[in-house]
Amino acid sequence: MSHRPSWWLDFLRIIWPLTIASAKMTRLPVVGRLFAAMVRPVFTGRNFHVSYVPVNATIDGAASSFIPERVLEELIRRSAHRITINRCTCRETYKCQHYPVENACLHLGEGTMHVDAHLATPRSVDEAIAHMKKMIGLGLVPMIGRVRMDDFFYGAPNTGRSLTVCFCCTCCCTIFRSARYFPDDVKGSLVRLKGVHIEIDTSRCSGCGECIRECFTGALTRGEGGIHWDEGLCKGCGRCAAVCPEGALSIAVDDVEGAVDDIMGRITARVNIE
Repeated sequence: MSHRPSWWLDFLRIIWPLTIASAKMTRLPVVGRLFAAMVRPVFTGRNFHVSYVPVNATIDGAASSFIPERVLEELIRRSAHRITINRCTCRETYKCQHYPVENACLHLGEGTMHVDAHLATPRSVDEAIAHMKKMIGLGLVPMIGRVRMDDFFYGAPNTGRSLTVCFCCTCCCTIFRSARYFPDDVKGSLVRLKGVHIEIDTSRCSGCGECIRECFTGALTRGEGGIHWDEGLCKGCGRCAAVCPEGALSIAVDDVEGAVDDIMGRITARVNIE
């Protein structure tokens, strides 16, 4: 069992803005290199490798949450242990106006057995699946992968046996807020799900720019002929399509089986949750 005190979540809420501040400092002249050197080991390799799974993707022309539910249900059933963090530090820190702080992360794997009860609640398979479906039903975007820093935050041992499943809102998510400042190799640790792409109906686009403002990686820009999508920058979160008032953008998946196999393979290569 970890030894995080009962006030630990309150402490995290206070220091949480430092995570974004550190990312911003990597862009500063001279000292930015020092901060980049500090950030890089934490957010690359086996310490950090995540993918967003859009809940508003289309499969055969129908809106569906099939992919995230299928991936997460399989991971939940395979995991040796399951917990939900009692309060979402991101939402609590930034005083989220859209979702309660109880709509928090799901953590899977043997490592989660060591997290103190006042930080997290153990869940049965059915309870974890119900939590996942509720979060997806609210429109929150699952971010799935290995986040080594969470071991420190919640007191799990660094054995590679814990998997983080965040349910992200764009107003509060730390990665949404900080990833644009990451060095390029760190940005590469956020991997777009295989086959996920954006389709733009230029006839419906009003040019309002809401999608551009929403994109946390700068993958959407205004150019000749309307909105342009940069496949290399896109992380596939699907938020641009969710906020478009004209429905001009949509998220599609070329190959469902390929997408599921891709993310399952990358997760199991880095995290042993059984």
